[in-house]
Amino acid sequence: MLARWLYYFFVTFSALGLIGVLLVGFAALVIHSNLPSLETLTDYRPKIPLRIYSDEGLLIGEFGAERRNVVNISEVPAQLKQAILAAEDDRFYEHGGVDYLGVLRAAYSNFSAGSVRQGASTITMQVARNFFLTREKTLTRKFSEALLAFKIENNLSKDNILELYVNQIYLGQRSYGFAAAAQTYFGKSLQEINIAEAAMLAGLPKAPSSYNPISNPKRAKSRQLYVLGRLHKLNYISSEELRELEKQPISVKKQSTALAMPADYVAEMVRQVIYNRYQEETYSKGIKVYTTIRQLDQMAAYQSLRKNIIEYDKRRGYRGPEAHINLLKYGSNQEKTLDDALEEVNESGDIYAAIVLSVKPNTVQAYRKGGEVIEISGEGLKFAQKFLADKKETGKKYITPGTLIRIQKDQKNSWHIAQLPEIEAALVSLDPNDGAIRALIGGFDFHKNQFNHVTQAWRQPGSSFKPFIYSAALEKGFTPATIINDAPLAFSAAQTGSQLWEPKNFDGKFEGPMRLRTALVKSKNLVSIRILQAIGIRYAQDYITRFGFDASRHPPYLPMALGSGSVTPMQMAAGYAIFANGGFRVTPYFIRRIEDEKGNTVEQFQPTTALNGAKRVIDPRNAYIMTSMMQDVINHGTAIKAKQLGRSDLAGKTGTTSNFVDAWFCGFQKDLVTIAWTGYDEPRSLGNNETGGRVALPIWMDYMGPVLKGIPMAEYKPPNGVFATRINSTTGFREPAGDITEYFFNEQLPPIADNSVNEGPKVTRDLKDQLF
Repeated sequence: MLARWLYYFFVTFSALGLIGVLLVGFAALVIHSNLPSLETLTDYRPKIPLRIYSDEGLLIGEFGAERRNVVNISEVPAQLKQAILAAEDDRFYEHGGVDYLGVLRAAYSNFSAGSVRQGASTITMQVARNFFLTREKTLTRKFSEALLAFKIENNLSKDNILELYVNQIYLGQRSYGFAAAAQTYFGKSLQEINIAEAAMLAGLPKAPSSYNPISNPKRAKSRQLYVLGRLHKLNYISSEELRELEKQPISVKKQSTALAMPADYVAEMVRQVIYNRYQEETYSKGIKVYTTIRQLDQMAAYQSLRKNIIEYDKRRGYRGPEAHINLLKYGSNQEKTLDDALEEVNESGDIYAAIVLSVKPNTVQAYRKGGEVIEISGEGLKFAQKFLADKKETGKKYITPGTLIRIQKDQKNSWHIAQLPEIEAALVSLDPNDGAIRALIGGFDFHKNQFNHVTQAWRQPGSSFKPFIYSAALEKGFTPATIINDAPLAFSAAQTGSQLWEPKNFDGKFEGPMRLRTALVKSKNLVSIRILQAIGIRYAQDYITRFGFDASRHPPYLPMALGSGSVTPMQMAAGYAIFANGGFRVTPYFIRRIEDEKGNTVEQFQPTTALNGAKRVIDPRNAYIMTSMMQDVINHGTAIKAKQLGRSDLAGKTGTTSNFVDAWFCGFQKDLVTIAWTGYDEPRSLGNNETGGRVALPIWMDYMGPVLKGIPMAEYKPPNGVFATRINSTTGFREPAGDITEYFFNEQLPPIADNSVNEGPKVTRDLKDQLF
């Protein structure tokens, strides 16, 4: 009886086993026939972001949903390979895609623990899942994963599979692949990481969010210790090395990409151009764009603009703390509360956000993101002293515990209270010979304000526009020696296009008859208006289009002489480039070439130059004489401060609009044109006497100084048709013993003064004819 029962049991069990095997085999056949092609793996085309480089090939920008740096398996350090295998699949080079020993080990561990603590996915299975399958936890998906792993192992080498894993796996912070993660978390290339860092990276695939060293440093350390322990168990590191590595702190670099210089506005300009051509493929095709930006120039521009705008802002005084946070509201975990509060606050360069913890008569304690408590005292409190008063006025913002402030280190490495400026600024610098943009800063802080003031801000140029009117006058027969009267004028609403107008000079004074050169050097408004009257408003409106200005933005009324129209800093740079290069109009450009993901050049920009298609728009003699007059603006005029640079080859013009709303300095050296502008986005006064010479010129100087250091002094040689002669500085007429030398078109020489002793100088009638 027992034998019969055992027989039936054996037959039934065998039949069920056979049916199970047949079902599994049938399922395998069905699933295998539907497994995806491995073409995605054999022809691996990962999503690689758009990368933007400087002229020297330094990274200045990156755009893409996935941060990824694809590397060959030969470029992966041995210590990282070991860490990955130790953490994820130590029998990777031994199994055929599914590690049966690993499955048994995981099953035993999970059974012993009474919960799922270990998985049995091999690296090959993870590759299968990451490329082809979903993350749903079903038996069918797991079965498909195993079958696909066998298929992958039969078609690819172990090193090929590991290379795919190293490049494809998600590791948090939008980073895909270990090379991108090394850059994201440590600011290093894959070859630069040490064993401790390799162990931390190798611990991320299990749970990139939970073990993220930026957001969860304690969990990340715990996971790293596990990986180090596995490395020791597998004899990759000794016991002594393990002890040393366990104690070694990890310095996490809290930035997504190591950029060589701050060039966010340039990078965004490039992104827009590339997106217009490639649409969504922009962010995944691995396009490389090489710009004309140079590191020295860009860094000098960034530092100069920020330094001088911060100095201006300090002159205006402290405005008070930005916000207040209730330190008692969130319970006892104050550090987490403070970090959460600071998480949403953008920091700006070396100006950091902090939350005040305590305020004493001579000391303020504040908390910085990441756990640092700093102390500010002495000179560090001086800027905000009025906001630390014991007696508090109603309605005024004071610095108290919980207030959000800004802090910055001074040159002595001491903390002081600072603030983010409300004023904006822009600087653009280009090579006037071909239009290559060397530096571009579109605002104080791109993350605070993405509006690009170089290309998008239409502002009044003020007196910095006068050189274009004076250039038009030279074409109409005026000379630098032409005498024009600096005397009061009044105009009706019909003449100005708006209302009754009685223009004044900046200093409120009138100096009577003076030469055109002197009028530009002193930036005399009344002279400029008389010049525009004499040459004709419509003529001037048409003439300025030679420099790239839009006539419709410069209405044909007399205030145009004082820069009442609208320009952008980029337009001003292109306009001044024509003076610098001898009369040719070049097109500003910032993209030198575009490459595909394999490094093949897709497009190479061909700039226009004097020898390659650039159109001559003004007489070279005109450009030379205007440059000469603008050199005197620096030598004797409103920009005399620029003489501190110790160069004789600089020229330019200050600009300040009515009520000190906009401040400009536009200037150049023969091979570099630079425009600096400052103003508020919502136009308002910069403050009394905050002129172009005081606010914008220092930005220009602090940029040009380091950029031109070591560059030989340029020479401006008079072109054919320019005649240099001695003149009388009072009358403007030629005199052999005249007190100054002036330059003229050959056909526009002034009369020779008759200085006979008996009759005196015979210039009275001629001088009167020159007055306008």
